[in-house]
Parts: sequence; C-alpha cells; structure tokens
Amino acid sequence: MRHSQGLKARVDAYGHRLSSGEPGRLPVVLVLVAIWAVFESLNSAFLSPRNLSNLSVDIVGTGLIAVGIIFVLLIGEIDLSVAAVSGLAATMFAVLNVQYGMPEWLAVIVGMLCGAAVGAVQGFIIAKVGVPAFVVTLAGLLGWNGLMLYVLGTSATISLDDKGLVAALTNTYFNHDAVAYGVAALVAGAILLASYQGRRRRKAVGMPSRPLGDIWLRTGGVAAIAFTAAYVLNQFQGMPLALLIFLVVIAGLDLILRHTLYGRKVGALGGGIEATRRAGVNVVRIRISVFVVSGTMAAIGGLFLASRITSVSQSSGSANLLVNAIAAAVIGGTSLFGGRGRTWSALLGMLVIQSIASGVALLGVQRAIQSMITGGVLLAAVVIDSLSRRSRESHSRPSGPLMPRPGDPSYRGR
Repeated sequence: MRHSQGLKARVDAYGHRLSSGEPGRLPVVLVLVAIWAVFESLNSAFLSPRNLSNLSVDIVGTGLIAVGIIFVLLIGEIDLSVAAVSGLAATMFAVLNVQYGMPEWLAVIVGMLCGAAVGAVQGFIIAKVGVPAFVVTLAGLLGWNGLMLYVLGTSATISLDDKGLVAALTNTYFNHDAVAYGVAALVAGAILLASYQGRRRRKAVGMPSRPLGDIWLRTGGVAAIAFTAAYVLNQFQGMPLALLIFLVVIAGLDLILRHTLYGRKVGALGGGIEATRRAGVNVVRIRISVFVVSGTMAAIGGLFLASRITSVSQSSGSANLLVNAIAAAVIGGTSLFGGRGRTWSALLGMLVIQSIASGVALLGVQRAIQSMITGGVLLAAVVIDSLSRRSRESHSRPSGPLMPRPGDPSYRGR
C-alpha cells in the first residue's frame, strides 16, 4: 500500500510538472524507445552489439557540436556557423599536419584555437556591435566555408594518417570488460552522490527535497541502463574511446552550467538580458563566451568527424551537419527560447537522430525517408517546446526571451 501511494505521488508530481510546462526528458526517452522497437521489429540486426557500438561512436562528432550549440541556445541566441567552423578546423589540422608536417598534437591545438577565435569574433560582433546572431552566423556559415575551400586549395580530399592521434579518437576501443563496467559504476555513483548532496543542501536551508526513495529509484534506473550498455558494448569491441570522451565532456560542462557562478550567469541571461545586467553581470562578456564555447566545440566535433572517415574534403561541414547538430539540441530538450536545457540534451538528441539514420541504412531505404522522419521528430520537439513555454507563462514562470531585435533597449547587451 505504501509503495503504491509513493508511486501515485510520483506520478502526480510529474503530472504537475507537465502541466506547468516542464516535460523533462521522459518524452525523448519514450520516442527513442519507440524508434528502437520499430527498427528492431523490421530488422533484428538493429539492436545487435555491433550496430549499437557503431552508433555510440557515430553520435560523438555531431554530438560535441550540439553541446556547444546548447550554450548559445541557453541565452536565446542561435549559431548557424558551427558546421562550417567544424569543417574549417578539421581542414586547418589536415593541411598543417599532412601537407606541412606539423606534429599532430600541435595541429590539433591550432584547429581548436581556430574554432575559439571564430567564436570570439562572431560573439564580439553580436554582443558589442549589436548585429543579430542569425545574420552574423549565417554570414559565418558562408564565409568560413569559403575559407575552408580556400585552405584546401586544389586538394579535393586530404587523407589522414590512419595510425595517428586523430584517427585513434574513433578507432580505439578498451577491450577489457572492466573498463565499460567501471564507467557504468562511476556514472551510477555520480548520480547517487549528486542527488544525495543536493537533497542535503536543500534540507539544510529548509527547502523541499527529493525523498530518499526517489533518489534510489532514479539511481537504480540509471545503473540499469549504464550496466546494460556496458554489457552490450563488451559483446563487440568494448568501450569506445570516443564515447568515453563524449560522456566526460558532457558531464564536465554540465557541472559548469549547474554548479559554477559562470553557469548561473548563463542561465540568468537566458531568463532576461536586462534583469541580468541590473544584477551586475557583465552581459557582453557572457554572450561572447558562449559563442567561444560553441566555436571550440564545433572545432573538436570537426576533428572527431574527420577521425571517423580519416579524411577531410570539400564536403566537410555540410548543411546536413548543421541541421543535425541543432536538431539534436532541440530534440534532446533544449528550448529555442532560451533559459532551459542541459548538455545531456545533446546525447539524447543524437541518439534519436543517429538511431533513425542507422535504422534507415539497415533497411536499405532512401535517405529521403531519414530526412522526413527526423524532420517530423524535430517539428514535434519544437511544438512541445512552444506549448511548454506557453504553459510556463500561464503559471507565471520565466521562460526566457525571444532573440533580441533591433530597437530593443537590451539588444546590444551593454
């Protein structure tokens, strides 16, 4: 009886959050489960260890770019240049390493600095000069793609060393079973520790806190998923290095957003520029910084994408990459209106998108079907985001501003 009452209380609490415009990650998880069920019923190879292992590596490059976009979306802006920046950074690396003989580690740093510099330039124009982010980054999409083609020169494709540092990013696997299971245990332990400490802090200041039963239930659910994933990965080649790096980056940036002063400033800016400025926050600096993060993550993602195919070509940084990166952030639960989102959205969103791509490939149908399905999922995510925003407004909750427009006194962010 007590268990059924506790379950009913949790269902009622989620229903209240849903009616208040906070759907959480449950809708995305349900969509992902439905996609997996459909494709597995159509082709039993979909949930095979080999396919799931390949999927876990395929999500990393675009997923890292999506993580950077989340920072920009959190303040109610958009970055349309990330795909071009990823291609430019990968091209800079390839040209410097392959054609000019620069050591790989140094060429990687130059590629990352290239992405950060692009983000800083665009962020300065947006935050200080006052040009809309849509215009600046759209110009960047064209300009940086042109610069990438110029740097490539007459070389249509530059092949990377398949034994080199960058190639190893997506070709390295930890074959020992203990590695994957160890990562699963760390994930479950981190969730438990973070939830318990959060509960203790809230109780210390007299705020409502999560019941211990909920904490154990949540930790048990995460542990079940993590250890199942570890088991499946160990059935093929073990834990991929690329996936491990992806998880570490997501977790690290999530900690920055949720538990540092900088992260609180980013979240506050998503709730309103003018209010954040009056609170004493340097709005210009924060707005520039999120574009630096976006550019840097785009560069890192570009290196992982180049690693996956061990080459860089004129098709690097394509429009499909831009669409998938933005779609991953939005499908995963990041609001287009600012103020709501977590870095884990990139993981969930990319699992949805890449699962569709993998399933379509296994079925041997046209890629046009993949685009239509992904477009439908993206539209549904945006509709849910819009409805959630309306619901939050009706409950007097701040939902984050729309993108500043010319004439708005807060437009320049000064």
